[in-house]
Amino acid sequence: MALRLPRDAASVPLIRQMLDGTLRSLGVEPQVRDDIELMLTEACSNVIKHASPSDDYTVSASVHDHLCVIKVIDNGDGFDPRAVAEPEPGAESGRGLQIMRALADDIRFTNRQEHGAVVCLEKRLRYAPGAAGQHLMAT
Repeated sequence: MALRLPRDAASVPLIRQMLDGTLRSLGVEPQVRDDIELMLTEACSNVIKHASPSDDYTVSASVHDHLCVIKVIDNGDGFDPRAVAEPEPGAESGRGLQIMRALADDIRFTNRQEHGAVVCLEKRLRYAPGAAGQHLMAT
């Protein structure tokens, strides 16, 4: 699935609920869904806070080979993830990249010069016994 969303905080719960509903219907375990929800929230929140002058962004998600791949693509000025300072202990903000790195099985950042950035998050999926997704992904 792929959605183009307005760069507005109201878009985050929408895409989060859509992806969670899809993963739930496939029978993905709750802990994995929670991790994906938090990673997605942080990536989208970073776009909303930092991806000016863009008015919108795109989120795509796919499931294949027991892997969920999420791409959050903005049209802002781009950024260098290596240049983002680590937050101070106890800081209430600035932990988005740390959270994404901690929860994702793989994370990649692509800076598209003058055309924004792409954050690609990958998470291995675990399914409840007998879940639909387990059988669909086995074929």
